[in-house]
Amino acid sequence: MADNKRDYYEVLGVQKGVSDDELKKAYRAMVKKYHPDLHPDDKEAEEKMKEVNEAYDVLSDKEKRAKYDQFGFAGIDPSYGAGQGGGFGGFSSGGFSGDFGDIGDIFESFFGGGFGGQSRSNPNAPRRGQDIKTSVQISFLEACKDTGVDVRVNRYERCPDCSGTGARAGTSAETCPSCRGSGTVRVTQRTPLGVFQTTKTCDRCGGTGKVINSPCPTCSGQGRIRKVFSKNVKIPAGIDDGQTLRVTGEGDCGINGGPNGDLIIRVSVRPDEVFEREGFDVYTEVPISYLQAALGDEITIPTIDGNIKYRIPAGTQNGDTFHLRGQGIPKLNRNTRGDHHATIRVVVPKNLTKKQQDLLRAFNDSLDDRNSPEKKKFSDWFK
Repeated sequence: MADNKRDYYEVLGVQKGVSDDELKKAYRAMVKKYHPDLHPDDKEAEEKMKEVNEAYDVLSDKEKRAKYDQFGFAGIDPSYGAGQGGGFGGFSSGGFSGDFGDIGDIFESFFGGGFGGQSRSNPNAPRRGQDIKTSVQISFLEACKDTGVDVRVNRYERCPDCSGTGARAGTSAETCPSCRGSGTVRVTQRTPLGVFQTTKTCDRCGGTGKVINSPCPTCSGQGRIRKVFSKNVKIPAGIDDGQTLRVTGEGDCGINGGPNGDLIIRVSVRPDEVFEREGFDVYTEVPISYLQAALGDEITIPTIDGNIKYRIPAGTQNGDTFHLRGQGIPKLNRNTRGDHHATIRVVVPKNLTKKQQDLLRAFNDSLDDRNSPEKKKFSDWFK
């Protein structure tokens, strides 16, 4: 029986070692070339199509293809494919032994979507409204404490006159006579591959399954209207720049009785001239005089809760940092806070008078290694 068969690669017009994608393309080409609907009176075309199906059925299967490549037809059951090509009057599952996804691609190229009786969701089912996005800007200190901001957005709200039905008061929507409420209609198409039926969205009702003969004048039959919505929204303490808040149920109204969407607010925090933030910790620089650094002093440190008094020790150096535990930013949804870090910046005096310069020189001359151990260590290193 193998002597009467053509090589499978020859049947599909491909070379041995062909990739799966190229094999599929070749098969699609042969389907279009030999399908019986294109040659209704040609028995040879039907036989060719059977031959193409049998070849593709073997070569598209990795195990069968490996046996065929190694043993030829001897590696394939002689009875395999005996009924693989029959029944070409339509597109039944027995009509093509190839990958149905590939055949679906061919159908889609001719008819577009909707082939194969795919299920369609109920057009009158409740649908959730869309989320609305907006943004607000607050100051650094506002972000450190609970604060309220006024938000104004445009959103869809349920029409108060028709309660969302879209029909004038005292009337109601009716079932679409064209699609009988399904939202889709069947369309018959004649193509080179035969006559087929597909479904499409009903033109009369736009897919809703209902028609409104007397629309509500307020919303023009839409069931909702666009309005300006204002709300004071609480911004929680500790929110950071770029974070978002979600206010549940304050977005667009739902359709067919569905729930409202949400209002999503992106928060922008303006930088501060005094404070810097890292996580929930706050950093500041505190300028002090040379005298305060040398003798120690009670200084004022600004925090997000106000100024506090803090005593620094004598001999405080430029760049020394003092840590104030629990004086930082509140952590979101927690009862703890970050820390405040105050870094000392010793201010070197400028524009000294002659007398001031002489006093400083005299003071400097009075210092010895006990007053500047770091300076002595540096000098010793050079020696």
